Amino acid sequence: MACTASRIRRRCTTVAAVSATVLALVAASVPAPEPLGVGDRLFPGLGNPGYDVRAYDISFRYDGTPDRPLPARTRIDARVTARHLDRFHLDFAGGTVRGVRVNGLPAQHRRAGEDLVVTPGIPVRRHMPLRIDIRHTSPTEGVEHGAWVRTKDGLVMAAQPDAAHRAFPANDHPSDKARFTFRLTAPRGVTAVAGGTLVGRNPAGGGRITWTYRLARPMATELAQVSFGRSAVLRREGPHGLPVRDVVPRGQREQLEPWLARTPAQMAWLEQRLGRYPFENYGVLAAEAPLGFALETQTLSLFGRRFLTSPTYPSWYKQSVMVHELAHQWFGNSVTPRRWSDLWLSEGHATWYEWHYGAERGGFPVARRLRAAYRHSDAWRERYGPPAAPRVPAQGERPKVFSPVVYDGSALVLYALRQRIGEADFARLQRAWTARHRDGNATTADFIALAGEVSGQDLTGFLRAWLYGKKTPPMPGHPDWRSAPGGKSG
Repeated sequence: MACTASRIRRRCTTVAAVSATVLALVAASVPAPEPLGVGDRLFPGLGNPGYDVRAYDISFRYDGTPDRPLPARTRIDARVTARHLDRFHLDFAGGTVRGVRVNGLPAQHRRAGEDLVVTPGIPVRRHMPLRIDIRHTSPTEGVEHGAWVRTKDGLVMAAQPDAAHRAFPANDHPSDKARFTFRLTAPRGVTAVAGGTLVGRNPAGGGRITWTYRLARPMATELAQVSFGRSAVLRREGPHGLPVRDVVPRGQREQLEPWLARTPAQMAWLEQRLGRYPFENYGVLAAEAPLGFALETQTLSLFGRRFLTSPTYPSWYKQSVMVHELAHQWFGNSVTPRRWSDLWLSEGHATWYEWHYGAERGGFPVARRLRAAYRHSDAWRERYGPPAAPRVPAQGERPKVFSPVVYDGSALVLYALRQRIGEADFARLQRAWTARHRDGNATTADFIALAGEVSGQDLTGFLRAWLYGKKTPPMPGHPDWRSAPGGKSG
């Protein structure tokens, strides 16, 4: 029988009506949602059970006005891990949701705290594909602790620790890493940049260009980087021909070049200690904004331009901070903490290499920094909790995840371990850790187990005392070192 246009229209109308009826019946039969999480002790509202994200495909459209919300679209490819999902949660706060589709069909959605709760027209079951398509906005200002940072000429993203879901819907917890594609549309004259590799640059009509970037390795949501600005992209080679791409304000190329030119040597220095760089490329994003921090966004570390060019900071210090963020590409980005309480694994190692690199270039001797950290360690533990068990905040307070005990106090733990097992086993442990857990998640228990395996010693009691103890244990080889709650002894 021939299919006429009128029959097609009637069929489409019937399908839409049935879908709407099903959605209404499902919504009526399911209790009102409450925010969920995956049980993180520091961020209990982050993450969502029932599915595993495999890939994100995220589009942002920037019109050259950084204080306007960005029209956006987030497509998520996931695998259902629960027996069945009548509804599921995504972390998303601040933006306006225009519409949601699940596996090609319209889906209902509503808010529950900082969760977007989606009710598909047809429930999904274990091992079924879960393809979510969300049209939304991404707010660029007026959002407390938002992911977007305004620069002099546009926007950059700084999503750590818990702000990615204020820019796009996600399973915003480091335990659910996924592959990312970014499609960035901007007016001609604006450079759109994201982590990973540029795989497409196409006209989008109306004098706009769409830039498409793809990350080759899985990434935690908090490590995403997107930038819009009047930027220059500089290219050079790193070790064994690795592409190095730097993104800088167009008028600052000459001032920044002496610092950017140091990256290949810094990469070679770290590779000697940790093995091959774990990603497809690397670079520095120098933002024209008073950031007050640097951030290890995956493959493209974020710095404030003034930090790199200002004469206020000594050369050795700026170089050591660059190495800190570069070391995170191994510790934190490639090997990602499974829980936020495991953050010491990232910050302690990055601080360790920061100190050693800085000392080799005229900075403070490592021994001096270690002894100072030991002197203050008890005070830090009292205020912030021990390195692997940061203090849980009171209700209504934000967790203080980036505290001195997670940086200097955790580097001190690594020194104590090296004192216990020796330099050779410690060096083997560093390489084994970054190789065994590459592209994955790891915990403090994993580190303790691997340290014992590499050294042939049972280090459980030793490391648990250093990582979870309220008081700082005696430092092997330094019986004269002292610590006190006030941090003044020693």
